[in-house]
Amino acid sequence: MHIPVKIESDRKRKKTSIASSDRTEKHKKKSKMSSDKVRASHILIKHQGSRRKASWKDPEGRVISTTTRDSAVSQLKALRDDIVSGKAKFVDVAARHSDCSSAKRGGDLGSFGRGQMQKPFEETTYALKVGEMSDIVDTDSGVHIIMRTA
Repeated sequence: MHIPVKIESDRKRKKTSIASSDRTEKHKKKSKMSSDKVRASHILIKHQGSRRKASWKDPEGRVISTTTRDSAVSQLKALRDDIVSGKAKFVDVAARHSDCSSAKRGGDLGSFGRGQMQKPFEETTYALKVGEMSDIVDTDSGVHIIMRTA
């Protein structure tokens, strides 16, 4: 009768060690993913082609619904030029002009990893060096300029 008990405990030990190694692998993968995070700020200008035509500045979407993509791009280019020339600071421009609710944080989106943002936004952010600003980036949300901050 003691033999089946011993076999049972051996089985439990094997299951426990397998489960433990699975947890270790998952932790390694999770650690790797979290260490591959970036941090960015952005300025978003929505337009009539944006997936959501409302923002904190334009809750009814009246302005957004009449803004063409070309007009949004022109506005964003002018804002970018002001930042590059030193006439304005990124955080101030974002706070005043961005259609994203991150405007209240100077455009700061916090940290994010791969697969959390729309593909063009993610690819651009990961390609930037810390402190570097992107050109115009098109997503389903609108047009952006992105500043990688970490």
